[in-house]
Order: sequence, then structure tokens, then C-alpha cells
Amino acid sequence: MSTSIRFKLSFMMFLEFFIWGAWFVTLGNFLPNNLSANENEISNVFSTQSLGAIIAPFIIGMIADKYFNAERILGILHLIGAVLMFQMYNATDIAVFYPYVLVYMILYMPTLALVNSVSFRQMSNPEKQFSSIRVWGTIGWILAGFAISFLAWDSKEGIAEGLLKNTFLMASIGSLILGLFSFILPKTPPVQKDGEKKGNVSEILGLDAIKLLGNKNFLVFFISSILICIPLGFYYQLTNRFLSEIGMENVTGKMAIGQVSEAFFLLLLPVFFVRFGFKKTILFGMLAWVVRYLLFAYGDAGSGTWMLLVGIALHGICYDFFFVSGQIYTDSKAGAKYKSSAQGLITLATYGVGQLIGFQVAGIVANYYSDANSGNVEQFWQQVWLVPAGIALLVMILFMLFFKNEKIENTTA
Repeated sequence: MSTSIRFKLSFMMFLEFFIWGAWFVTLGNFLPNNLSANENEISNVFSTQSLGAIIAPFIIGMIADKYFNAERILGILHLIGAVLMFQMYNATDIAVFYPYVLVYMILYMPTLALVNSVSFRQMSNPEKQFSSIRVWGTIGWILAGFAISFLAWDSKEGIAEGLLKNTFLMASIGSLILGLFSFILPKTPPVQKDGEKKGNVSEILGLDAIKLLGNKNFLVFFISSILICIPLGFYYQLTNRFLSEIGMENVTGKMAIGQVSEAFFLLLLPVFFVRFGFKKTILFGMLAWVVRYLLFAYGDAGSGTWMLLVGIALHGICYDFFFVSGQIYTDSKAGAKYKSSAQGLITLATYGVGQLIGFQVAGIVANYYSDANSGNVEQFWQQVWLVPAGIALLVMILFMLFFKNEKIENTTA
């Protein structure tokens, strides 16, 4: 791979995740403070990510993979996204804001697969080359968080002055740059060859791999994957707002510690896998979910700040040890014929169904305890965080009891 192509792919990844991190992290704080959104409306806005994840396979599998160059589709989607982001920046009412964010997430979620497609097609050895390209996406997300905190948009004064809306302007500019830049990315034409059978809807959505659910172990893992995404919905939807309301400073910048942790533990994952095996690795990841939410429940912005920071840093273990391990396990169980379909099925179940449920449950729980603890911020958040801690603990126990330990064969994942 030439230096020029490496730079283009790295810059593409940087912008892709800079855009997402520029507005999504602070969204839970923006909606109630800038648009006076209630808990149900906040849940509905966050659920657009899951709706986008459900619809994304149709866009990628039935359009991009079959008829058009991936880099051109990427450019068009981000140019439209820049316009939608600018409309979200100007929105002053949740009823006006929601349609824009819904369409935006339906168009943005497919780009996560498109940047991978563009990257993999340029690599002779993806196993060795991809991580050094993908890490720039994590750097982009981290720098977006640092920028928001440096500019004090997420400070108490900034929130009071309505400065959080500027995150959408920053994301819009980033999306415009990536949209234009995409047209000079390496050409990535459709992989479909003339005369080759086109994939049907079942294959695109991963439904061809549904027969894998006949394996008891995979069924337990599949159900656990959906259930563990319920507490994940709490993290994405409520954490930024929670940390701000209890008085932590530079919240968005400190939440970027989670992405630093994610990159670090990704490097440790193979070592952990070899030493402890798949089941213990997954269980360790689930335990991290429980510990994280307990730390959130009992930490504070004073002497308990360390508990909050450790909870944020556990994001690397929570994500890598469950989701990345799960992708490897799915790849090993699927076999050559169903590898893509199986990954599609798990993605649909987690980012689609699981998080959709999680965002809605988070809204219901927050709404319930908000009514029960009017004016008592500390007690409100403690009761809220104990719910995902309990759900994660229950999922961990079920997985420990019903999943039989097995050796994972070598895989090209």
C-alpha cells in the first residue's frame, strides 16, 4: 500500500468518527437543555441510531455492493449528511429536529460499512494493515471530544448559553469535507461480477445464518448479545448528561478516556483470549458492565470522581471483551458459507434490536425515577444506574450458567 493511499484511508477514518463523536456524545445533554425534550423524546432520538442500523444492510447490500462505487456512495451520503446536520444546528424544536436526525442516521450508519469496504479493498494483508488505519477513527472521536471541552461548549455556562448546538455545525463541516474528499479516494467498484447471482434480502440481513441458532451455545450467545445491549443504551443516552448534572467539568473530553481505553484493550484482547478462552473473556467483559454502572451509581464529582473516571475507562473492556470477542466467536461458528450472513445477523440483533430496546428502556427508567425524585439529583441518578447494573448482572449469570465452554478455532476475522 502506497503512502498516499494510506494517508487517504487514515484521513477518511479520522473524519468518519470525528463526525460521529462531534455530536452524538453530547446529544443526551443537548436535547433537554436546548430543545426541552422529555425522556420519551430523548429515547426516540437515540433510537434513530438503531433504526439506521436496521435499514443500513439494505443500502449497502442492495445498492452500494451491487451497482455503485463505494467511495462515491460514501461521498454522496456525507454531502447529504452535511445539509441535514446544518438543519439540526438550526432546529429550535424537537418536532423539527427529529425528522432530520432520523434521516441522517439512516444515511450515516451505512457509511460505517462503506469506509471498511474502501479500506479492505486497498489492502494486501488486512489482518496487519487495517488496525493502523482504523485507529485514526478512534483518534478522530477522541479529538472531537477534546475540542468540545476545550471550547467549553459542554461547560455549565456553555450549556446555559446554548453553545452545545455548535456541535452540529462542527459535524456538518466535517461531513462536508469528508463528502468532497471521498471523491478522490481510491476507486472501489462493486464486487458483483457479471452473471453472478445477486444476494437476496435474507442473505443481506444475515437471515441465512439463522440456522446457527440451532446450536445451543450460539443461541445463548445470541440472546445474551441482545440483552447486554440494553445497558449499553443507558451509557450512550445518559452518561454525558449524568456527569454534567452532578457537576463534573470537561465532561466530553473526559468521556474520550473510554475510546483511549478501547484502543488499549483491543491490543490486550488476543492475549486474554489465548490465556483464558472465549467464555471467561466474555464473562470478564460482562462483569465490567456491572462494575461500571455501580461506580456511576455511587461515585460523585467530589471525592468520588475517581469512581466515575474508572467507570468511563472500563468502556474498553465492556466493548472489546464482549463485542469484538463476539464477532470472532460468530466468525468461527459460521463457517465459510455463512460468515457474512452471521455477522449481519449479530449486527442486526445488537446495534439494531438490542440497542433499540435499550434506548427505550433507558427513557422509561429515567422518566420513572425523575417523577419519584423531583429535585434530588444524586438519588435520581443512583437509582437509574442500578437498573443497567442489575440487567448486566442477570445477563452475566445466565451466560455463565447456560453457555458451555468451548475452544474457538483459528479464524480469519
